[in-house]
Amino acid sequence: MNDIALERSLTASYIALEAEYGAKNYKPLDVVLTRGEGVHVWDVEGRRYLDCLSAYSAVNQGHCHPKILAAMTQQAQRLTLTSRAFRNDQLAPFYEELCALTNSHKVLPMNSGAEAVETALKVARKWGYEVKGVPDGQAEIIVAADNFHGRTIAIVGFSTDPTSNGGFGPYPAGFKVVPYGDAAALEAAIGPNTVAFLVEPIQGEAGVIIPPAGYLQRARELCTKHDVILILDEIQTGLGRTGKLLAEEHEGIEADLTLIGKALSGGFYPVSAVLSNSEVMSVLHPGEHGSTFGGNPLACAVARAALKVLVEEGMVENAARIGARLQASLHAIAAPSVKEVRGRGLMIAVELHADAGGARRVCEALQARGLLAKETHEHTIRIAPPLILTADQADWIAEQFAAVL
Repeated sequence: MNDIALERSLTASYIALEAEYGAKNYKPLDVVLTRGEGVHVWDVEGRRYLDCLSAYSAVNQGHCHPKILAAMTQQAQRLTLTSRAFRNDQLAPFYEELCALTNSHKVLPMNSGAEAVETALKVARKWGYEVKGVPDGQAEIIVAADNFHGRTIAIVGFSTDPTSNGGFGPYPAGFKVVPYGDAAALEAAIGPNTVAFLVEPIQGEAGVIIPPAGYLQRARELCTKHDVILILDEIQTGLGRTGKLLAEEHEGIEADLTLIGKALSGGFYPVSAVLSNSEVMSVLHPGEHGSTFGGNPLACAVARAALKVLVEEGMVENAARIGARLQASLHAIAAPSVKEVRGRGLMIAVELHADAGGARRVCEALQARGLLAKETHEHTIRIAPPLILTADQADWIAEQFAAVL
């Protein structure tokens, strides 16, 4: 067997093993990755690709950033886990640095993005009962249609995507759905028992849907007026992805609870956090909420390094600058199959017309040219490379899209 055939059989063997032993809850592209550095990844056959997904924005700092890696390995040799039964010397500095960076008062650390969302839901309800005076068991939380906040039972229960919530009920009550980007609908939905409005500044899984200008400002005004907690899910949009540290900055607002995760660890370790003002977070007392791994020393050391390189290496500003360049190049592509190009910073989507044959085949064609992107909702391709992308690399991405489209 020649070398090429051997390499291809290796890829096929991994895919076959995955098909035999793994649950069928994902439909990945048929590429088996083995190494990553910066904006690039390599498959088991030695082919190099430019990663335009960044693990759904978890690898904003680039693959295997050496400074984050050094922090992780150093901490792993000292202390990895204490639980929250004891204190550790990484947690308090993590709190201080994160609060200073995001203008927050309090931090509650968790592991996954979904855990951060669940934490916010619990905090909002408890605040509603103890501070706002909502009758026990009657708290309502408003969410937006086409949302994506995670995969737990409570979260999929208020999803409007039948693929996410079909067949998993019954679901917890207490959620009300309004159209995304419609401030009038939000105002109409607010009642005396409304405790929170949970929303993404830009809807990522829905296909990089950007709300009308002023929508978040109006949501902030309505929440303040009606004594409702504004919860912004910045797990994908946060930490530089949109060209600002937090996407809320584009409209000059501050949420009561802000949820971050994914890039909080630069892709090295599951770390998430709920950022809050003091009033809202003060409703939690010992024993009422927690996590064995949340706030562990390894996670905190990794997150501290991930935040440091994000700021010190100018990745947020680079996302704004290179994102504008890439979007302009994509807009210039003369392809009748393209319905719309939209985005902010390096959070971009190319939506195809419904009769264009689907986005999956475009992603497969891009893969053959050394670019990895992923379709969402059948007709949309998301483009979210690491925030260290250079101008030349952005131009190369646009060239591949032009060639394929």
